[in-house]
Amino acid sequence: MKVSGFRTRVVKLPGERGPLGEIPGQVNTEFVTLEVHTSDGLTGVSFAGYAGYAGSLTAALKATLDALCTQIIGRDPFDTEAIGNRLRTANGGGAPGGLVTRAAAAIDVALWDIKGKALGLPCWKLLGGERGRVKAYGSGHLWRHYSLAELVEWAPKLVENGFTSMKLRCGTAGASEASELERLRVLRETVGPDIDIMIDINQLWNVHQATKMGRKFQEHNLSWLEDPVHHQDYSGMARIAAALDVPVCTGEYHYGITPFRHMLEAQSLDIAMIDLFRVGGFTQFLKAAHLAEAFTIPVVSHLATELFAHAMCGISNGLTVEHVPWTFPLWKETPRVEAGEIVLSDRPGLGLEFDEERITRSLP
Repeated sequence: MKVSGFRTRVVKLPGERGPLGEIPGQVNTEFVTLEVHTSDGLTGVSFAGYAGYAGSLTAALKATLDALCTQIIGRDPFDTEAIGNRLRTANGGGAPGGLVTRAAAAIDVALWDIKGKALGLPCWKLLGGERGRVKAYGSGHLWRHYSLAELVEWAPKLVENGFTSMKLRCGTAGASEASELERLRVLRETVGPDIDIMIDINQLWNVHQATKMGRKFQEHNLSWLEDPVHHQDYSGMARIAAALDVPVCTGEYHYGITPFRHMLEAQSLDIAMIDLFRVGGFTQFLKAAHLAEAFTIPVVSHLATELFAHAMCGISNGLTVEHVPWTFPLWKETPRVEAGEIVLSDRPGLGLEFDEERITRSLP
């Protein structure tokens, strides 16, 4: 079996707020879909994209993905390690980052989808999983621009939809300490003591702010404090982690696997968050997760819920999956949340099929 062709398309998904408020009107909803075809008639699917404000890079990402896909024609899709290494080395000089890694990651996921379909196994099983379900938390919600009234409105809906944990964003520019603490207090009061709450700062604080506020946050039974300072400030993150009882979670902004070594050696994290497309796909994710395991550090995922759940099922130190349904409209069916867990199907590969009717309507 050989790779015989591919197709990529830019898809602009609807940006209106969904039933859980998951599209806040401030994220890019353009993605590049990928289909990799084989000589045996199998097709592997995946996508690439930038969350946030990088919609202007979608065209460049598609061009990069097209260029890399032409380089895998004639290759055996089972050679994921060799293919990924070749793509990153030949096109990025061996230094992971940006468009090349994101495109190579999308290809890697599509190849794993093909492998699963060829063997008749779901990817979560092929990646080492014992069962196709893993704990998940509601994350594409409770944004820092939400008022207290909106937090009170939306948080219970997450619980009603099966979530036993959720993420709150803090770190608004100019916000007082009192107002930030009030957001957490109101959320905790709304959902009760049995719901796990994480707080994401998205690198908006300095070490002093993070340490001072973290000590106050942890009084409200916080599950973790995420990316309180710049992701490359290893020593600063280590100082925060040493000063707080609440775990420090970081890692989503890093490309490739090497930064995880530096963070682990610097003791700058208690929980490793890995981004599937920045790390380089399923193949590289497993390496980063196993590296964290050697340091007895748990792993959590970043975005790409319907893909990442497979990888998280396949590792022994997987803690929870970030549930962000921004790309769910791409698919005919998506994993459901049941008793606080993402439940995957037993269908071969990713178990996903593009919703052609919706995608056709969404082409720019």
